[in-house]
Amino acid sequence: MNHFLDIHKTAAGDLRQIIDQAGAMKQARLGRPKGAPDNDQPLAGHMVALIFEKPSTRTRVSFDVGVRQMGGETMVLSGNDMQLGHGETIADTARVLSRYVDMIMIRTFDETVLTEMADYADVPVINGLTDRTHPCQIMADVMTFEEHRGPIAGKKVVWTGDGNNVCASFLHAAGQFGFNFTFTGPSQLDPEEAFMGFARKMGSTVTVERDPFKAVENADLIVADTWVSMHDSQSSKERRHNMLRPYQVNEDLIGHAKPDALFMHCLPAHREEEVTSAVMDGPQSVIFDEAENRLHAQKAIMRWCLGV
Repeated sequence: MNHFLDIHKTAAGDLRQIIDQAGAMKQARLGRPKGAPDNDQPLAGHMVALIFEKPSTRTRVSFDVGVRQMGGETMVLSGNDMQLGHGETIADTARVLSRYVDMIMIRTFDETVLTEMADYADVPVINGLTDRTHPCQIMADVMTFEEHRGPIAGKKVVWTGDGNNVCASFLHAAGQFGFNFTFTGPSQLDPEEAFMGFARKMGSTVTVERDPFKAVENADLIVADTWVSMHDSQSSKERRHNMLRPYQVNEDLIGHAKPDALFMHCLPAHREEEVTSAVMDGPQSVIFDEAENRLHAQKAIMRWCLGV
């Protein structure tokens, strides 16, 4: 049994196996109707619980569709359905769910909810997102880059804006896949030192550059994310906008990167805030390939977790 909790907690060889299988599964579906099942049905007879303490579009749809394409069934549960940690303990919830389902995907706020679920579950647990990391998204991002530009090892990835949970998983991936990483953003929003330290320990060059135009020089990939969370107050949103406005990805900024540099954003995006529509809809943007690849990457993650 394999949990998929974080990129730095999964062996590099297993991560490569997942990316390769995701690509193969995507190729096998070319030309087929989106609702058609895969020829291979590795999840036939399997039930997967999808738990959403935190709402989602892409995570919910991609996991649900992925399970169904592979022949399995899903049970979608919200935080209100579960009452995680408010009545029954997380540990007891994990033990009970393990008697009913074959795998658990959870999208939650507090990382300790994820880790406690994994500690007590007798079935694989997948991190659909926590406030600290978002590993499934970055597996899709690595897959997307390699589809367009070949191996990501040795490339320069630039993250602009807030050193948030998605940025954290990108740093984990830098260490595991061997690419270099530059963060550009205000000092108040730097990534945690532990995340940068992991990538450096694994041999990646990690740089913090306050000037976004210097940061993107020779970049192979530029990545942005939303500046505000749905849970931020109005005053907090205004402060963050003021801090982050110099780090907007626009045509001027991306023009200082390599001519063939790609742009990614995990979505949803606030157009004309962290990124302009000209960049999002421009020739260097691969945001919708990236969104599609959540489906394929997560299918491969689920197969790896179950050993099927």
